Formats: sequence, structure tokens, C-alpha cells
Amino acid sequence: MISKVALRVYAAKKEGLIRSNAQFWREYSHGDKITHLSVKPEKYVSEIEKAGICLICALDDGFPPLPDSKPSEKPYLFAYKGDISLLYDKTNNIAVVGTLTPSPKVLRRERAAVEALTERGLHIVSGLAEGCDTAAHEACLRRGGKTIAFLPSTIPHIYPKANAPLAESIVQNGGLILTEYIAEPETRYERVRRLIERDRLQAMFAGNILLVASNLPGQGDSGSRHAMEKAKTYGAGRFVLYDRITDADDPLFALNRQLLGDGASIFTRNALNSLSYP
Repeated sequence: MISKVALRVYAAKKEGLIRSNAQFWREYSHGDKITHLSVKPEKYVSEIEKAGICLICALDDGFPPLPDSKPSEKPYLFAYKGDISLLYDKTNNIAVVGTLTPSPKVLRRERAAVEALTERGLHIVSGLAEGCDTAAHEACLRRGGKTIAFLPSTIPHIYPKANAPLAESIVQNGGLILTEYIAEPETRYERVRRLIERDRLQAMFAGNILLVASNLPGQGDSGSRHAMEKAKTYGAGRFVLYDRITDADDPLFALNRQLLGDGASIFTRNALNSLSYP
């Protein structure tokens, strides 16, 4: 079931009448103007049904609570599959982020941490990317947990394509996949920008965030940096996997080291016990 308001917002976004988050919150957040937009939302019903997606907008009662943040960062429309209620209480959620190219050793450590978190009843939030994201979702599912994937793509065209079966498995096992995007990117720049925008949502809807491993910006992928910076802005607890002996000179843990100097904590058994649980 799609609300009439969400359908109108979808149509307005499709037709370029709503072009940005900031514009929506500036001009349409009270809903009055939405009803007067010159759109024909019914013409989009068939494509929504064909995609098998649900829609929810910020004017709907069931839209997830948002933190106090810049209007340009606040989402206003989600296309999704699965259980949207998993976003209602972010203290139940922990985001897990990390490099696209983890070593086997890093993956073993990550899986152990995610399995421990899942066994405590926490939901794992990540971005369905290759590497650490994929490992986080899979480890959660293996332990019978629920996981949430924020996509940088539309739902009919999952990115990366190889993770489309994983996305389906997340939904089938009681989890959630969702996206802000209802059209394909027109340029390579837009595709890259969406990757960065997706990172903020992982932090926005999680009470805590765990960085598995990441190089410093300029030395490897830095998507994790964006998520960790936003987690600080939104007041989420920030944790990193780190061993002061074995990881001290490892460039794959360079961002972890840097964040320890910026208030993040090493993820330990005591840290695990201090987290809030559902």
C-alpha cells in the first residue's frame, strides 16, 4: 500500500519538480503545496508495482524519525523492500563499515564482531558494497539476524549487481533494503556522489557505528570516512576494530588509528557490553 502523498512526492521527484532534499524541506515539508503540484501520480503506479517496491515519504506517519540535521542531508522519500520499522529505534541498530578490499584476516575479525553483535539482538546496518559491507550483511544473516542495506542505486538495478541475490536474501529474512533514488544516475559524477550520500544514511539510522578497517583518504577507498564523520555529527557511538600491537603499522588500519585520536573507541568485549540492546 502506497500513500497518496508518497505517490505524489514520487511523481514530483520523477518530473523534476522536487530536485533536492533542501528544496523539499524548504517548500513542501508542511504538505500543503504537495496537493497542488501539477502532476499525475497515477501514471507511475504500474512502474512502482513492476519494481515491487514500497514508498514512504516524510509526510507519512510511518516515516522513520530523523535526527536534527541540515535540510540538505535529511531524506524525504524512500523506496524500499522489507521491514521499514527496523529504522524506528536506531538504538537497536549498529552500522558496520569498512574497506572494499579487506584481507582474509580482517574478514575473520569482522565476522566475529558482527556475529557477537547479532547474537545480542542488534540489527546490522551497512551499504551492500563489496568487501566489508557484504561480509557484515552475510555474517548477520548466518546468525539469523536482521540486516539493513542502504543502497546508492535504485532497487531494480542493485549496485553492485553481484549483490542482487544478497539484497533479496536480506528481505526474505526479515530485513530491509532501501534507497533515496528512483531514477538511474545520468553521469559518472552523479553515481559517485550517490555513494557518498548513501554513507550518511548508515550513520543517521544507527545508534552506534563500527569501522572494520580502512586506509586514509588518498591511500584507498574512503567511503568509511564519510560514514564515521557523519556518525560524529549525529551523536552516534563510534568504534573501531584495532589491536595496538598487530595493527600499529598496517595501512589498512590507518583510518582506525586516526579516529582513535578523535574520540572513537576500540571495539572490545567491554565495549560490546556497554551498547544498548533491543
